[in-house]
Amino acid sequence: MASGEEDGAVEEKETNNKKKTKSAVAIAWLTFYNIAMTAGWLVLAIAMARFYLQKGTHKGLYRSIARTLKFFQTFALLEIGHCAFGLVRTSVIVTGVQVCSRIFMVWFITHSIRQIQNEESVILFLVVWTVTEITRYSFYTFHLLHHLPYFIKWARYNLFIIMYPLGVAGELMTIYAALPYVRKSGMYSMRLPNKYNVSFDYYYFLIIVMLSYIPLFPQLYLHMLRQRRRVLHGEVIVEKDE
Repeated sequence: MASGEEDGAVEEKETNNKKKTKSAVAIAWLTFYNIAMTAGWLVLAIAMARFYLQKGTHKGLYRSIARTLKFFQTFALLEIGHCAFGLVRTSVIVTGVQVCSRIFMVWFITHSIRQIQNEESVILFLVVWTVTEITRYSFYTFHLLHHLPYFIKWARYNLFIIMYPLGVAGELMTIYAALPYVRKSGMYSMRLPNKYNVSFDYYYFLIIVMLSYIPLFPQLYLHMLRQRRRVLHGEVIVEKDE
């Protein structure tokens, strides 16, 4: 008859094996996900460059890559799940804000309001997103493979310094350009009286969204700067409890 200590050792071994299997599956999935996303944004980059070289103008560019953009940006919703289930050690709130703001721009601004699809500001945030995402997903891929080239690490924690503000500027200018069309059409708005007895004005909602960038942008930008100091310079950052 086995002793209690032996039983405990067997149970501990089985638990460790399950954890290793779970970890291996998680790493395999994350590696596949990041390779797929890197490839997707590379396809977008090539498509945008080819369009501009062939046409010599940015007009019509968004429509040419819209389907691919919507697919890969929507697919990024999985990243919120990665955080929620502990596959990655990142804040669910931070990731949720970043992913949902992108999806909002894609589906509820540029997709819904076709009149603004040829705006220069749309091309600005698209270029910024593309460069940022290729860098970010390739960084995660090589990190998971334990073979991270320094130039990718450097790009990941330096390019955002200029890319982040440019991306925000492009997004804000695009929303601003959409305001007249939203006000004229009354899209996504509900006027009283109605059977739900609820009023909603999408025009003013967009203004609130623009104003929300004022408190949110500095927090996310400073978060990235803290990560940069920690990763590139080895500084120990003490986060205050909130």
